[in-house]
Amino acid sequence: MTSTAQAPLPGAKTAHPEHLGHVIFIAAAAAMGGFLFGYDSAVINGAVEAIRSRYDIGSATLAQVIAIALIGCAIGAATAGRIADRIGRIRCMQISAVLFTVSAVGSALPFALWDLAFWRIIGGFAIGMASVIGPAYIAEVSPAAYRGRLGSFQQAAIVVGIAISQLVNWGILNAAGGDQRGKLMGLEAWQVMLGVMVVPAVLYGLLSFAIPESPRFLISVGKEDRAREVLKEVEGDKIDLTARVAEIEHAMKSEHKSTFKDLLGGSFFFKPIVWVGIGLSVFQQFVGINVAFYYSSTLWQSVGVDPSQSFFYSFTTSIINIIGTVIAMIFVDRIGRRPLALIGSVGMAIGLALEAWAFSYDLVDGKLPATQGWVALIAAHVFVLFFALSWGVVVWVFLGEMFPNRIRAAALGVAASAQWIANWAITASFPSLADWNLSATYVIYTIFAALSIPFVLKYVKETKGKTLEEMG
Repeated sequence: MTSTAQAPLPGAKTAHPEHLGHVIFIAAAAAMGGFLFGYDSAVINGAVEAIRSRYDIGSATLAQVIAIALIGCAIGAATAGRIADRIGRIRCMQISAVLFTVSAVGSALPFALWDLAFWRIIGGFAIGMASVIGPAYIAEVSPAAYRGRLGSFQQAAIVVGIAISQLVNWGILNAAGGDQRGKLMGLEAWQVMLGVMVVPAVLYGLLSFAIPESPRFLISVGKEDRAREVLKEVEGDKIDLTARVAEIEHAMKSEHKSTFKDLLGGSFFFKPIVWVGIGLSVFQQFVGINVAFYYSSTLWQSVGVDPSQSFFYSFTTSIINIIGTVIAMIFVDRIGRRPLALIGSVGMAIGLALEAWAFSYDLVDGKLPATQGWVALIAAHVFVLFFALSWGVVVWVFLGEMFPNRIRAAALGVAASAQWIANWAITASFPSLADWNLSATYVIYTIFAALSIPFVLKYVKETKGKTLEEMG
């Protein structure tokens, strides 16, 4: 599935207003996969300490249970394209919805630790599928005039999903008397947190029955009449349907199916541009952003914050994440990708350095001193804000634009895999590192944020205003 890399096709430059509302509904329905991506990724934040207590496990084992979902993510992302090309985008969404539902039920009702880990892998597989299918489908059904804005629905849905999961966790915790293991509806509170995802998962599945299959897939399997109906549905009846179908067929035939072999070359195995993509992905994760979404409640509780307050802070951090993402969406085409990345790197380095400083102080009566506590809290929000308005969005824009046409799909796959691996490394290592020295852990993240500045300055070229064909 390489449609996200396609240049806009002729004849699709305008969309008629009477069809725009329907197209927005279709894109929003598909973006529910992004919502579940964000929700499932972050909901575990509310259950970390309860899982540690319930199964009486150490930090290293706990980290593996939390991080194991990322293995499923990597597999799901790697296979989703082929599955969608074989059975269709809609069927792929429906499979993802079923996996999200099954994972939610299984995670809420585990009978052993290995059982919980298994359901998290299933959920991860669904996340990986959703991360690929949503953007590809939206690109294939969106009129060219609105493709960029409709494509941003996916990222917006992810950050909203993260925020809603933290709000729901906070509400459930309060309903259970502030105890993650408190009883609620016959279960422990953390189990209810993981089980609530059944609701958006089922909604995603139902919405998938209300939207049409991608015209591109329909044409690929010889269903041209249905493809014409969908094109008319999303682009209006004033276009030349025969010409549009011919254009899509021509684009599909002329596409180069890039393979792993196409990426080889240069003096270090991969072509230099591929290493730049891998570098962007690794730096995006090595600043420790997912610690803020997987472990923030645990982090705040470790420095003496009350559990209810720690859950509330996780929610406010998610709101800051949404605000930063909106800022990035507004400015990424105005000031460019590189300047935004550099602004973000500086802001992240400052925020992380302040957190490292605050966490270097000894706890007094189980809490950070007042000044250091407030600095840590504000700095954490500053870090998330600068990440969201820069690297959170810009890296995906870069990866979609920076590679030459003939290697784009394969290079994007390698870079995305590097991102999942880096995500796993940070997620799996944080509990043990925090037990060792929390301040030093944040010094490490600060160093990576600082190193990202010369990396961008030396190796990353601006892609703003260039066509995909200009990338080589």
